Amino acid sequence: MSTFPDPAVQAWFRARTKGPGRRTVADLAAAKDALDLSITVCLPALDEAATIGAICEVITRDLVAGGLVDELLVVDSGSTDGSPGLASAAGAKVVRAAEVLPEVAELRAPGKGESLWKSLAVVAGDIVVWVDSDTRNFDPRFVTRLVAPLLDDPSIGFVKGFYERPFHTEAATLPSEGARVTEIAVRPLLNLFFPALSGVIQPLSGEYAARVDLVRDLPFFTGYAVDVGLLIDVVERYGLDALAQVDLGERVHRNRDVAALGRMSFEIMHALFGMLDEDALVKLAEPLREQLVQFKNAEPARQEVHIGRRPPIARYL
Repeated sequence: MSTFPDPAVQAWFRARTKGPGRRTVADLAAAKDALDLSITVCLPALDEAATIGAICEVITRDLVAGGLVDELLVVDSGSTDGSPGLASAAGAKVVRAAEVLPEVAELRAPGKGESLWKSLAVVAGDIVVWVDSDTRNFDPRFVTRLVAPLLDDPSIGFVKGFYERPFHTEAATLPSEGARVTEIAVRPLLNLFFPALSGVIQPLSGEYAARVDLVRDLPFFTGYAVDVGLLIDVVERYGLDALAQVDLGERVHRNRDVAALGRMSFEIMHALFGMLDEDALVKLAEPLREQLVQFKNAEPARQEVHIGRRPPIARYL
């Protein structure tokens, strides 16, 4: 009996879910060179001084020096804590998001997705690997395991990472409890409206790799919805078999409070219902509001949550 209602999803899950593998940096570098490809690793950053220097040091020492990574790029969204200097000192090329495509009108609240979108205007590689800049246990596997499927199989265009995400409290560490927005909001919506993606283990993971030409033809949400928005667009345009997912082990990063997760969920749900309306899967009677009322100690506070979406960046290149 299939775990998934659609046998095609079951077949995809079996064929396109990759284990850790044992490929060495040297082996992957040789495969990259044989294919005449180049690889860029890109980190979007905003005030990540606690972690970004160490991440860039690992990439420079183990992956750039090892011949696998050709470019290490940091797209900074206006850090004030010294993050750009730390990244540059560790070997990264740092660009300011505000200085990329200055002719394009600024958005009200640009976020992570805006930095990813703008990175595609300046990356030099044929393959881009996006990794979050707040990882506390960064290891070369976060890059090597993501690029391996792209080097091994030309039919794969987008590789999503999944990992164990512990949730840290003052009293304990809870295994597998970190993906709260995914399990409470995103996975139910994907199963209801985008069942082809029901086999994706972590649709909101911030570690993924893609062929640059493929993602330059896709629109990008500018905030937290970018991760799941790209998944949906990849599958709708290129088919499920263009997508793969790979086990990255354990990832440790900061855990956000419930109010922040609520704002994230609101933004992602807003984006998903907008996509459903565009595809005529759900018909909205009026435009979705961008205000969220939250409570602390029974006191209401109104949050403005701005949702933007950039067209394919290929239009500007």
